[in-house]
Amino acid sequence: MRLNQKLRLLAATLVCAPASWLPLAAAAADYPTRPITIVVGYSAGGGVDALARIVAEKLPIGLGQPVVVENRPSVGAIVGSAFVAKAKPDGYTLLMGAPGPIVFNHVLNAKLPYGPHDFAPISFVGISPLMLLTQSANPAKSVQDLVNFSKQNPDKSNYGASSASFQLITELFNSKTGARFAHIPYKGTNDSIMAVMTGDVSMTLADIGPASTALQGGRVKALAVTSAERLKDYPNVPTLSELGVDLKVSLWIGLLAPAGTPPEIVKRLQEELAKVVDMPDVKKRISAMSVIPATNTPEEFSRLIATEIPLWRQVAKDNNIKAN
Repeated sequence: MRLNQKLRLLAATLVCAPASWLPLAAAAADYPTRPITIVVGYSAGGGVDALARIVAEKLPIGLGQPVVVENRPSVGAIVGSAFVAKAKPDGYTLLMGAPGPIVFNHVLNAKLPYGPHDFAPISFVGISPLMLLTQSANPAKSVQDLVNFSKQNPDKSNYGASSASFQLITELFNSKTGARFAHIPYKGTNDSIMAVMTGDVSMTLADIGPASTALQGGRVKALAVTSAERLKDYPNVPTLSELGVDLKVSLWIGLLAPAGTPPEIVKRLQEELAKVVDMPDVKKRISAMSVIPATNTPEEFSRLIATEIPLWRQVAKDNNIKAN
């Protein structure tokens, strides 16, 4: 193709391109040229917030621009998630998200101000497996003992769950094992664990951080973890898979942009985030939070979300858990 033909083809492409695409495409080449904001839908001090601040501290090394964290807390992280979903898709407003607002909210909330396709996933930062806890004094020595008791004594068997995430995961556990644990709601994971300690509930599935603190006190015991492999810090605790329960679940924490963000910007952010999470000091800080450092590609992240929503929607339907 001659040079003048190439120029005419390029001109035709630009004329046909959407008006909104042109400035974003042009800006992608120079990105970033100003500070970037990572929105957190939870209060300062929590796990997602802490991970966002670790990332915000290190990303400027590769991006060459400041990165700030902005907390927009609300029930279910809906406010912060909606804010990012509606933000200009230019790579300057991002969300540090988790399955709660991105997946489980869509399963259990019929009137969200944003949809699952309103985001461009960038990458994980880490994953958090769950631990099955029961009271130390409970005579059950294994998951199977606990399940058998629930089948024989459904009126005396229940579980604590602090959010839709934990409720749906435990209902899937019920379905996979035939257990008959009834749901008792609590405000937070620590409340659910305290209920296990006092014997108010038979068991709970908790993320590793709060579970570790409870285990140190000696009033709860761990019967299994939901990860694909045994955890380095708990080598004697078997996985559910080892015990014959087909359940591998970890709660991810990851960075997302508004849908429509240019692929070049998403790719740049993913590459820089992967470098950050691979830093030895960052790995150490994330691991200290009982989170497993992990990254993936935008394509892998998108596929995971696309499979998680119908999975948990079916779990909700099977267990008659209604959307609000």
